[in-house]
Amino acid sequence: MGQTVKVLQLFKTLHRTRQQVFKNDARALEAARIKINEEFKNNKSETSPKKIEELIKIGSDVELLLRTSVIQGIHTDHNTLKLIPRKDLLLENVPYCDTPTQKQ
Repeated sequence: MGQTVKVLQLFKTLHRTRQQVFKNDARALEAARIKINEEFKNNKSETSPKKIEELIKIGSDVELLLRTSVIQGIHTDHNTLKLIPRKDLLLENVPYCDTPTQKQ
């Protein structure tokens, strides 16, 4: 797959992730949109294939970080924050085991 196609796919993926992660938060949606567009515009004239691959890797890592680490919160009181995790962030709860298993 050509680098141009990879760059365009990453651009679209970042914007889709932005829309999911910051849903119902107009200020965060706009800030993320501006930052994504700005970063792509700043590197638009890059011609080195190695540097482009490095930038694609950074963009993919950012997308993964956004998708797996960001949780929305809403201020409900002066000192209270209501967290709104997305369904894909909720993982199965693995019970803790007090007794360690012994190797044979």
